[in-house]
Amino acid sequence: MRFLIALLCGMFCQQVVALSVTFINPGRSDEAYWVTAGKAAQAAANSLGMKFEQIYAERDPLRVLEIARGLAARPKESRPDYALLTNDKQTLLSTVRILERAGIKSFAAFSGLTDEERAQFGEPRSGVSGLIGSLEPQGRDAGYLTAQALIKQGRRLRLQAPDGKLHLLALAGDRSTPASLQRNLGLQQALAEQPDVVLDQQVYADWRRDKAGEQMSWLLRRHPQARLLWAASDQMAFGALEVLELARLTPGRDALVSAINTSPEAMQALLGGRLSALAGGHFMCGAWGLVMLYDYHHGRDFADQGLELSKPMFILFDKNLAERYLARFGNEGRAIDFRSYSRVLNPARRHYEFDFEALLK
Repeated sequence: MRFLIALLCGMFCQQVVALSVTFINPGRSDEAYWVTAGKAAQAAANSLGMKFEQIYAERDPLRVLEIARGLAARPKESRPDYALLTNDKQTLLSTVRILERAGIKSFAAFSGLTDEERAQFGEPRSGVSGLIGSLEPQGRDAGYLTAQALIKQGRRLRLQAPDGKLHLLALAGDRSTPASLQRNLGLQQALAEQPDVVLDQQVYADWRRDKAGEQMSWLLRRHPQARLLWAASDQMAFGALEVLELARLTPGRDALVSAINTSPEAMQALLGGRLSALAGGHFMCGAWGLVMLYDYHHGRDFADQGLELSKPMFILFDKNLAERYLARFGNEGRAIDFRSYSRVLNPARRHYEFDFEALLK
């Protein structure tokens, strides 16, 4: 009977219960990854009949707080029911508190509470009462998969230095965002399994293409023996690639570069051999988070699955998967039925299955 009620609510409640969500997008409005993530969230909202608003913070953590204050200051009838947030530069707690005072519930996607924040302030709904839950991709997978692939190809091409070891440089994101920290842990895990690989130096390029290029210029001079470059995002990888090519090194032959994200530029770089390893799929996290919000709003709480969910969303792309991705998602692609992921609309579904690779079949 409970499932029947949930199903009927899923069919009819949209007409009587307004569901509105504002996504405070931490990225820049011209940044490929965050634009793609925002489009996926918009598509999910459309599929589920939600009222959706997106505001870009342009990579400015202070702007995130300004946007939250603006939402809280709106007349009550104009405020969203929920805010979709990230924890970039550890802005999550402050943002949740601003919104909570205005009666706006928050849900974190892409990056949730850090271990330190959880230990100090508590979990969603208890210590952090305005935060009803979170959904994160298992970021460690991305760092591990790309590092593994990079090392494997380095051995195949015999890019060892005179000391017989493979030397690697790492361009990390930032020092505080959970997604960055998790990707770094994946890299460290891969390195720990391969004692013949040396991490010469890791720097933080703050996700920026220009900064990564500047850093790569002096890293290459400081560590001329390094022929593997691990990057925590595609934009940082592109900055490094430009420097390698100016140094007359051919990516894919003289030096190998990995990246994370699914921009068309990254897919084309993988197909063309400029990138040697690429992982992605996590841009769907916000869209899938909206599915969970939809179910919560319509009476089927995701608490039985856990308040802080971490799901495998990354896949390692090869050329075949890259072509399938471009065919599926290029030029807007064909619409995804996000209703099929909902446990309200599919009462027999017991668990959330957010499988990105299944979308490429």
